[in-house]
Amino acid sequence: MDFDLRGKRVFVAGHRGMVGSAILRRLADEDCEVLTASRDELDLMDQAGVRRWMAGHRPDALVMAAAKVGGILANNKLPVDFLQDNLIMQTNVIETAFRNEVQKLLFLGSSCIYP
Repeated sequence: MDFDLRGKRVFVAGHRGMVGSAILRRLADEDCEVLTASRDELDLMDQAGVRRWMAGHRPDALVMAAAKVGGILANNKLPVDFLQDNLIMQTNVIETAFRNEVQKLLFLGSSCIYP
């Protein structure tokens, strides 16, 4: 199913990561308004903050590329922390996107969600 990005507002959560930054570069070729937010501007762990940001910016589409990630040692040492933080961020963003009638959502899972 195609989704035309022309004239749309597209929020890329995790735009500074490897995949998010590649998506950001790809979106530069589209006729859309790209929305990003730094961690200082938007803490994805803060449900109320996510709701406020989303209500204020009203994206039409959303790419969820944000995640807490670490190397093998960190994942082995703190598997529940990675799982919990990623599930909280994902739930906050996906639930808020649904409530704000975001038309399209692309969710990219991280290996750090599997303990």
